[in-house]
Amino acid sequence: MKTFPFNALLGRMKYITRWSLMHNSRPESLSEHTADTALIAHMLCRIAQHCTHTGDGIRPDTVATAALYHDAPEILTGDMPTPVKYKNDALRTAYKAVEAESARAMAGLLPPEISAETELYLTGAVLSDSERKLLKAADRLSALIKCIEECQSGNREFEAARRQQEAALHEMQCPEAEYFMEHMLPCYTQNLDELTRGRF
Repeated sequence: MKTFPFNALLGRMKYITRWSLMHNSRPESLSEHTADTALIAHMLCRIAQHCTHTGDGIRPDTVATAALYHDAPEILTGDMPTPVKYKNDALRTAYKAVEAESARAMAGLLPPEISAETELYLTGAVLSDSERKLLKAADRLSALIKCIEECQSGNREFEAARRQQEAALHEMQCPEAEYFMEHMLPCYTQNLDELTRGRF
């Protein structure tokens, strides 16, 4: 009987640790980051549709699904630290090629009837340019939230990363990300009592 290990491989995202070059007060797995990014990406799409009114043609469910797969190739490559990944064009190009090859290899672990479509999610090719931008913003917002949580825990290691993520998000000129940072991001500094008081 032929078996297809694709989903078992995805289950290993919980073993991939992010921010490996930095001291973490609480380690973050690739599974956590992936779930956070998917939730934020879906919300950014809804903001685009209903708040900033820039969401013509945006498909929230498709973007959220692509977000679930966006870092899956790191199961094979590991989490390459950003300063290394983007140090120069040669490294960036080489890493992109490794990611693309990893996505193809992973899709090949599925029945052929669903392999090609799944590869479109693994590579992000299923997304339009505007959807891809929202996913990238969600990815950066997830990283920013991690930085905020670490800084709140007294870990100064993440102060520079926090500033870098904030600057990168503003440079994107993404109205949905700006809306999220203004109206939703401040809540991440609140405790459970503050988040729920008078609301439940």
